[in-house]
Amino acid sequence: MIVGEKTRLRAIKRADIPMFVRWFNDPEVLQFLSMYLPMSEAAEEEWFERQIADSGSHVFVIETPEGKPIGNLGFCEIDHKNRQAWFGISICESDYRDRGLGTDAVRTVLCFAFEEMNLNRVALRVLDFNTRAIRCYEKVGFKHEGRLRQSHFTRGQYVDELVMGILSSEWREQETGE
Repeated sequence: MIVGEKTRLRAIKRADIPMFVRWFNDPEVLQFLSMYLPMSEAAEEEWFERQIADSGSHVFVIETPEGKPIGNLGFCEIDHKNRQAWFGISICESDYRDRGLGTDAVRTVLCFAFEEMNLNRVALRVLDFNTRAIRCYEKVGFKHEGRLRQSHFTRGQYVDELVMGILSSEWREQETGE
């Protein structure tokens, strides 16, 4: 368990599979993700097995302090040699959005990434219309690194993806004020 100020992060477990299927079949959640096909429980079970076996990714469930699961986040394509990873997050329970929980979860997992995983860089891709997520990422110190023009088709149109990243030194400076 990794504990933040407003959230806690725990490892995924097999019992989470039905919850993940519900979350990732919700059009409100899907509009911000690269996934677009309906998800079956069998496909999610296969994904779960790959996560357990893959040292190149770490996925966590985001919970409230009371233990209510509200979303997930994690790292993929973890590159231990170059000490970097790609990051993603979804607050899937709509009642828990716009309450600072996503920001707290990102801060908490970045502390884990830089202090425990010894990463130097964490990067992400975000669709340019996902202003809520972009504000969150900027607030915790991610910098804009690039724009992938019309790289994602969603809601009947092509949209841009933004690439953002944060370095360990930037995170430390922000956390310590030095």
